Amino acid sequence: MKRLGLLRHAKSEEHQPAGYDFDRGINAKGRRAAEAMGRFIGTKVAPFDRILASPAVRVQETLNIALDAMGKAAPIHRVEDRRLYLATSDSIEEVLSELGGEEDSILLVAHNPGLEDAVLDHVPDDGSSPLRDLVAVKYPTGAFAVLEFDIDDWSKIEGAKARLVELKRPRDLDPTLGPEMAN
Repeated sequence: MKRLGLLRHAKSEEHQPAGYDFDRGINAKGRRAAEAMGRFIGTKVAPFDRILASPAVRVQETLNIALDAMGKAAPIHRVEDRRLYLATSDSIEEVLSELGGEEDSILLVAHNPGLEDAVLDHVPDDGSSPLRDLVAVKYPTGAFAVLEFDIDDWSKIEGAKARLVELKRPRDLDPTLGPEMAN
């Protein structure tokens, strides 16, 4: 079995002064969400063998804060892959398929819509997963999901079906991290 954690970057700044999307950092709410999610992952989720991450500033800031909050549970092996910047579900599969069979669990930190699409592409839409239904509505910034695949090698991930065994959104950990409510 292979286990894939999908962490979407935390809430980012609206605009970057230089105008480059790649360089946008996370805002104060995003920093709080990244810390809360890191604590959750570090205490409630089995450790991951490796991290694959987009090199975008908002992803790296989210990851650094989350890793600090994970403490000793944080994976040591970390790889930045430019292909994960705004990657599609197919691009995510391509990156994962190159890993082989050695590592059983990967934490992938990247962007939407690729992460959401990865869940929707791999978890059957047969009504058996209420968590999948939530992802189909929205995979918000800072969201974290865990997929389990009955494969022995990452090269077999293309088209493989998975079970969505965990879905946690920042607002599930702290209601103040949820969407702003209109009065």
